[in-house]
Parts: sequence; structure tokens; C-alpha cells
Amino acid sequence: MKQVTKIDSHFVWDRFVRVFHWSLVSCVAFNYFFLHDGKTFHQWVGYLAVSMVVARIVWGFIGSRYARFSDFFPTPSRVAEHVRQVKMGNHSTSLGHNPIGALMMLGLMTTVLALGTTGWMQTLDAYWGEEWLQNLHRYIGNALIGMATLHALAAIVMGRMERTHLIKAMITGVKERW
Repeated sequence: MKQVTKIDSHFVWDRFVRVFHWSLVSCVAFNYFFLHDGKTFHQWVGYLAVSMVVARIVWGFIGSRYARFSDFFPTPSRVAEHVRQVKMGNHSTSLGHNPIGALMMLGLMTTVLALGTTGWMQTLDAYWGEEWLQNLHRYIGNALIGMATLHALAAIVMGRMERTHLIKAMITGVKERW
């Protein structure tokens, strides 16, 4: 049996970030897999998801250190340097989000906002019953599930590469490296 020694441990993600993350996962999963009929409960879960993303954006400016966009915003130079380091086999651990993870997080939040917008538009008289809008909403929902799946797989792969417990960290807030 392989002996695992914990060599590093840091509190990274605060309670707000963790509750936001798992609540958004729940909203997306419920609406996509169980409540995809567009009825009232589907709409309210969608509005809740959008509200949570808006709250997370605010938290990105006023929240704790690792929740702030200034700590992890994926500038082109940060992304390029991260990709270069990974290609070289240097899998150093970012305490917060690494630049690629930050891109994915921002992409996921943007997609939730787009999904909420197209869903809301379908309730307006001007767009009621518009097939193109329904199709766009469905396409964005499918894209969101694809991105979320990629995000989860990347968390597992990067956790192994960086030798960190990324999934556990999003539950406990503590990022451990062994």
C-alpha cells in the first residue's frame, strides 16, 4: 500500500464560495436532468441559479482573498505561463484557481447567465413560442452540461497532476497537497 504524506495544507475557499459552487451544481443538475419541462419550478430554479451567479460576481470583488477575481483573473500572460509550465511537467499548485480553472469558472458563470437570459426571454410576449429561442436555450443548456463535465474531469486530472485534493477542497475549503 502506498504511503501518502500530507506536506502542505491551506484554507482556500470560504463558505460562500463552497455553498455557491454546490448549490449551483444542484440547480443545474435539477433543471437539466429532472425539471427540463420549462414549467414554473424550472423557471424559479433557473432564476435562483442566475441570482447565485450575480452574488458570486459581487463576492469576486468583496470576498475573501482566494474568492476575489484579482487573485486569479486569467490574463493572457497568466494563462500562457500556466500552459507553458504544465507542458514542461511543472505541476506546481495554485492556492486558488489556476488560470485555466479560472477561465472555466468564468465561462461556466457566463453560460449560466446566458441560459437564464434566454429562459427569461421565452416568458416575454415578444418571444413567446419562438422556436429559435427555445433551440438556443436548449443548446446553451447542453453546452453548460458539457462544460461542467469537462470542469469536473479537469478537477480530477489536475488534482492528480498537482497532487492535491481538489474535490475535497471544494467541500472543506482546505487545499491539501501530498
